[in-house]
Amino acid sequence: MIPSSAVAIAKEDIPSLRFPREAVHLSDDHRDKLRKKLDQAMRLGNNEHVKCRILFRDDEGIKYVETTVWTFDRDRIVLKYGTTIPFQRVIDILFP
Repeated sequence: MIPSSAVAIAKEDIPSLRFPREAVHLSDDHRDKLRKKLDQAMRLGNNEHVKCRILFRDDEGIKYVETTVWTFDRDRIVLKYGTTIPFQRVIDILFP
């Protein structure tokens, strides 16, 4: 569920955001589940063009973007046109 305080943004606006270096505080179990959700989001996005919602925190607060995930590694999520979100700032991956 998206918190009511979260702000929706367009993926084109992500490069203008500032992300602190420190990770959001999540348990190791939650991070493992995020990686599994990211893998699912990447497969659905690349094979079936299914979008997901990425909930994350920048230096101003919680935001989310609805997009397809092209790929990811342990440091970042890569969206269309090479736009990236630092993995350590992601709170959740949601499927509409």
